[in-house]
Amino acid sequence: MNNARRVNMQRRDQLEGDLDRPRYHYLPPANWMNDPNGLIQWKGEYHLFYQYNPYGPIHARIHWGHAVSRDLVHWTDLPVALTPAPDGSDAEGCWSGCAVDNNGVPTLLYTGVHPQVVCMATGSDDLVSWQSYSGNPVIKGPPLEIAEQTGGHFRDPFVWKEEEDGYWYMLMGTKQEGVGGLTLLYCSSNLIHWEYLHPLMAGDLHRQEPLWTGTMWECPNFLIFGDRRVLLISIQAASNELLHTLYFVGDYQDRHFTPRLEGILVYGDYFYAPQVMRDEQGRYLMWGWIREGREQRAVDEAGWAGVMSLPIVISLEPGDNLKLEPAPELTHLRRAHRRYENLEITPGESNFLRGIGGDCLEIVAEFEPDQLDRFEFKLRCSPNGEEETRLIYRSTGQQIVLDREKSSLNPAVDRAAGTAPVKLEPGETLKLHIFLDRSVVEVFVNYRSCLASRIYPTRGDSLGVNLNGLEGVVKLKSLDIWTIESIWESN
Repeated sequence: MNNARRVNMQRRDQLEGDLDRPRYHYLPPANWMNDPNGLIQWKGEYHLFYQYNPYGPIHARIHWGHAVSRDLVHWTDLPVALTPAPDGSDAEGCWSGCAVDNNGVPTLLYTGVHPQVVCMATGSDDLVSWQSYSGNPVIKGPPLEIAEQTGGHFRDPFVWKEEEDGYWYMLMGTKQEGVGGLTLLYCSSNLIHWEYLHPLMAGDLHRQEPLWTGTMWECPNFLIFGDRRVLLISIQAASNELLHTLYFVGDYQDRHFTPRLEGILVYGDYFYAPQVMRDEQGRYLMWGWIREGREQRAVDEAGWAGVMSLPIVISLEPGDNLKLEPAPELTHLRRAHRRYENLEITPGESNFLRGIGGDCLEIVAEFEPDQLDRFEFKLRCSPNGEEETRLIYRSTGQQIVLDREKSSLNPAVDRAAGTAPVKLEPGETLKLHIFLDRSVVEVFVNYRSCLASRIYPTRGDSLGVNLNGLEGVVKLKSLDIWTIESIWESN
């Protein structure tokens, strides 16, 4: 084991006792993390880059952290990939971008700041060493015709190659003051010289229905599903407040995108800035940044901030419905298992889960559609009910609510509820797939809706799990609960 890896493992071991720190979601050994970047599968291995401050748990002096995995589950920390160059275009930070295979040459395109420009770097064959392109920046800023209206916002290149014409294409996130967010389309034959084409899509900050599209767009992704395309955009409010990620499904012809369906990608307002990659199996894999929900003083004391979501397989069903599923490789982390079948849950306290609990769990529950009124899962419950997180299903309104009112005794943490819609076909069973990883909760609802959030219980005994009926009789078809091991135990 080399010295750098030994230091990283020591830092992880030092923080292992932090009961808020996830054990099977990826996060750096310490300090600050935000957006996933540069996702690529190279020589059979998955590479995850990410926004990283190696000096503290705040967003400053941004580098690119780097980790690698052979199985999509267990990760090894690698040396920092990109470091701001004092005299370079990225002197004040190496912000978000992507990775591509340019005829066998691993290549990163990313945002240099300030001003915000597009930079390029090429890597060694093992992706450990990176060299900045001597001609950086490859794009010096937004197009002249809108430059004065962007407020300096011009970032997060997402690059792909079109099979039909063999050209590289790039999307950039920006804004137009008083109008809304924009994603700009560029074209290149060599990744160095780029031609601006036009906005691929524009938002309207004055439109409220069916969704408000914010004032600023960033972190674009463009997914190809045959003759259908999916555009992902993370949106901000005027105060630079991070909101959530939107998706748009539509057609792409003659370099123009025509959306016909839109929605929120992941609910809860904690999942942000996702990036996708296509692996050797042809799957689109997605990670997102799951933000903190506690005050900065607590983050400073903890010494770390930010978590990656689980790897999510994103696909497109007939009817243009997005499907979000946890990567099946995650099943390798399952350990102790309990299963229940064909039970009726009546209103009032249920005790059949007594003795089951933990802070690192996977739960899969399936409910019959008839007589499915209102029920709740309770997670991270203290024995006296002082702390608990409630996941409530409401047939009226067809929604799942993550109630965090009693999730923590710490008054400084965010207690706002998260809500996600439930989209069921007639006669379809309701399936909840829940991942609990200390302070992280991710919930998949029939793999058509997803909700992500953070909780911060203060009591060490807030480990209980329960399932209660709230209205009517709930017919439980099956319930599986596993304990989940750390992704570092086998590293």
